[in-house]
Amino acid sequence: MACMKLGSKSEIFHPYGQSWLCSTGLPSDVIIEIGDTSFHLHKFPLISRSKVLESLMKELSSENDKSVLELHDLPGGAKTFLHVARFCYGVKMELTPSNVVGLRCASEYLEMTENYGEGNLILQSENFLNHIFGYWSDTLKALKTCEEVLPFAEELHIISRCIHSLVLKAADPSLVTLPVSVQSVAQSPEDAEIWNGISLTPKAGGDDWWFEDVSSLSLPLYKRFMQGASSRHMKPKRIAGSLVYYARKHIPLLGNQTVSQNGNSSAFKSTLSSPSEADQRNLIEEIVELMPNEKGITPTKFLLGCLRTAMALYVSSPCCASLEKRIGAQLDEADLEDLLIPNIGYSMETLHDIDCVQRMLDHFMIVEHDVIDSSTSNDIEEERHLVGGSQPLTSPMTKVANLIDCYLAEVAPDVNVKLPKFQSLAAVIPDHARSLDDGLYRAIDIYLKTHPWMTDYEKEQICRLINCQKLSLEASTHAAQNERLPLRVVVQVLFFEQLKLRTSVAGWFFASDNVDNSQNLSGNLDLLRNDGNTPHNPVLAFDNMKERVAELEKECLRMKQDLEKMMKSKGGWNMILKKLGCKLVPKPSNPKVSKPCRKTKISPASTTQMEEKPMEVN
Repeated sequence: MACMKLGSKSEIFHPYGQSWLCSTGLPSDVIIEIGDTSFHLHKFPLISRSKVLESLMKELSSENDKSVLELHDLPGGAKTFLHVARFCYGVKMELTPSNVVGLRCASEYLEMTENYGEGNLILQSENFLNHIFGYWSDTLKALKTCEEVLPFAEELHIISRCIHSLVLKAADPSLVTLPVSVQSVAQSPEDAEIWNGISLTPKAGGDDWWFEDVSSLSLPLYKRFMQGASSRHMKPKRIAGSLVYYARKHIPLLGNQTVSQNGNSSAFKSTLSSPSEADQRNLIEEIVELMPNEKGITPTKFLLGCLRTAMALYVSSPCCASLEKRIGAQLDEADLEDLLIPNIGYSMETLHDIDCVQRMLDHFMIVEHDVIDSSTSNDIEEERHLVGGSQPLTSPMTKVANLIDCYLAEVAPDVNVKLPKFQSLAAVIPDHARSLDDGLYRAIDIYLKTHPWMTDYEKEQICRLINCQKLSLEASTHAAQNERLPLRVVVQVLFFEQLKLRTSVAGWFFASDNVDNSQNLSGNLDLLRNDGNTPHNPVLAFDNMKERVAELEKECLRMKQDLEKMMKSKGGWNMILKKLGCKLVPKPSNPKVSKPCRKTKISPASTTQMEEKPMEVN
């Protein structure tokens, strides 16, 4: 720590109870009272250095042997005035980063200018301030003491100069230096580079080297520091990192969440006392206001933890709304466990705050995908697959779709979740965002199981969210045997699976024809070249195709058997026709004249319902 030595005389001030006595051999003729402390001093050393003390001495009555002055408004109080008295008497003293701000303000208050002695306290303290501005740790210590002498430090621009010095060094670590002293090296060897026993610069291992230091500032000073960093165009990522560190250190609930997730609490043990809920609310609001607006700068996990804490502390609605918008803009980076926010509202209808997730999802759709047309969806489908059969690409919309499907499955067991709320959350995701609807089907199946009192109409309404064409074979098999699903949905699932099977079989046979042609052509070439002794790979490919077709035929047969079992359990064809809205037409009396049977027409392009026509049965 830097210091400046002043004076040459030995110590002459000694405490006596609440008083300080001056042992110069002469009786004191003036008493200075500051708070509960009194100083028994002499007039001449004081009036020779201070214009204010000189004026006050002249106004005092000389009737008494001792004059009494009250300086209760002196910046820094009795502790600072003791150093002022030593300076006036020429006693040895040191200017340090811990006392220079108080002495600078006190000397200004007492008007200790050069007119009252060369090298007076204003000049000495100002020169030392300018000196320590070159050192990070000393400037930080001086800034912390400014709160003890407000608003004098503000009027002298000491706070702004300290912050300006710190911001410059945080933005450019090469400007950071420590006092050149053996003592500073011995106190913090891990923070300094040593050359011939001299401390030069701190070891700035990364952009976050200053986070811990500035986190020790009070909120008003820290806020001004971060505002200064923003005005100096510091990278938003570094600003966000410091805000996250400060919030986790000073908000116990948020810090505990981080410790439980990371398993490391050493970085947050410096908080000595827990602030009140009012202070924490104010801190969250200030932190949110200081956050950069750029998307993806602040970690989504921290934002969700901050939102959870804000709701628990009943922070203002604008602050929570700002957090929801920030999270919604980068919802694709969220984790399911962080999205399960407990419902702590006044109604508390559901276990989790579904409305909050709905608002974040709506904002994600507005920011990222405001208008999605058919051409855009086709481009997204094409981008899902990379060349060479590698892993499919995952777009932000696809990530959010998977996240919401998992979230729906988590909240579905809550019996208090109303159908409109469940439907509205699931319907926000566009159809093209889901490559498969297995996750949505699972969530709906859980909801149907938890809400057995739903009517057939309500079941059909919620099942309309499922695109039966986008169910995997496993999900389709489960759906075909699921008694909780409406019969219409089961028939749709079986129809589309059969349609997929027919399309696959047709494709395999088309490919086999091409293989036969290529086989004949290659066989002729082999006969011309090496008498047909070369093995033909197309034959092996054709054998594989035949095996695949046989497997598909077996699967189709099994599905038909499942359908027959289902029809028996549901009451046969009469029940199916009744569910599908078909009507039976009596058989005509003339056996030779029969009316054609009009079967139900099913449009393969429809993903949510089938167009039905009445069917006449002989």
